[in-house]
Order: sequence, then structure tokens, then C-alpha cells
Amino acid sequence: MQASALNGPAIAAEPALKWSILRGKRILLAEDQDSVREAIGLLLSLDEHTVVEATNGVEALEVFRKDQFDLVITDFEMPKMKGNELAARIKQRSPTQPILMITAYAEKLGNSGNPVDAILDKPFQLEDLRQAIARLLS
Repeated sequence: MQASALNGPAIAAEPALKWSILRGKRILLAEDQDSVREAIGLLLSLDEHTVVEATNGVEALEVFRKDQFDLVITDFEMPKMKGNELAARIKQRSPTQPILMITAYAEKLGNSGNPVDAILDKPFQLEDLRQAIARLLS
């Protein structure tokens, strides 16, 4: 099953140029669950992204203030600072910063009042993550 998630037909049908443009980005990943953070980091590394990890929103905001990122990926439900609050603080500092929220609560959150640019529902496949990144960075 993992092989199909990594080598599905949608990936093969994409032009190589498009995927090469979307490789090698600097991504800040804020996720409190170690196993989920590691798995997403691994998926992102398949496309040669540099991933800087944070275990909560406060840590992610501190890292963001010290560096520049092509994309911020944040979980919603985290200790110390929820993902939507992290996104709001990042947008105050850098209004054009692309932010992708990953959450199991997508239906409850909706888009109203949420400062993120896109929401990806957990669980997701590699192709879903790639498509979300492509929409935000293209």
C-alpha cells in the first residue's frame, strides 16, 4: 500500500518540470506528535525539501522569527499555541507567507476566520501533500 501512495499514477502523469520547480523548498513544520512530524518530514524529504521541525506553536514562531521559509506547515491542535494562532501571528509579521494547516478537524474549522492559505485533512497521502504544496507555491 505504501508503494502506491508513493508511486501513484497522478505523480507519474505530472510534468517533470513542475515537480522539479517544487523541490528543494525550505519548510517549517509544526507538529506536536513525534511520529506524525517524523512521517511528514520523511515525505517532504522525498522531494528534497529542507525541513525545520518544531514541536509546538511557540517553538515554531520562535524559529520563524529567526529564519525564512518558502512554506509553513502547521497542525491545528498543539500545546502552548494552536495552529490557527500560530498562523495569525506569522501573517501579522509576513502577510504573504504561505501556510498549510494539516488537521483531523478540517470540517469543524472551515475557512472562516482561519488565517491559513489551505487546509489538508488528516490522514492524507503523499500526492495530497504534493498537490497542496503545488497550489500554494505555484
